[in-house]
Amino acid sequence: MHRPVDELKDSELVAARRYLEYLRNVGGDPFLQALMEAPLDDEPETKEEAAAVRETKEQYARGEAIPDEEVWKKLGHGLAHRAVESGGLARTVRLSL
Repeated sequence: MHRPVDELKDSELVAARRYLEYLRNVGGDPFLQALMEAPLDDEPETKEEAAAVRETKEQYARGEAIPDEEVWKKLGHGLAHRAVESGGLARTVRLSL
């Protein structure tokens, strides 16, 4: 395993690291795998959804946002917390809340 990694060009290291992290974080977890493979939501945004987004942005602007770490602690979800830490899944998990 070390030989192929050592032979990578510097420009390929970031992509290789991300892929290895993906395998570590998602490869053995069926829920996270399904989340990563789920189709994109391509339905038009409803008026209710747009209002919810607007309200959320206004709350954030007023300083009423709750940090991710605090949300995950309250929910007690280790897997979700791990997904947030992995970077690539962070956006997906946050959007699904």
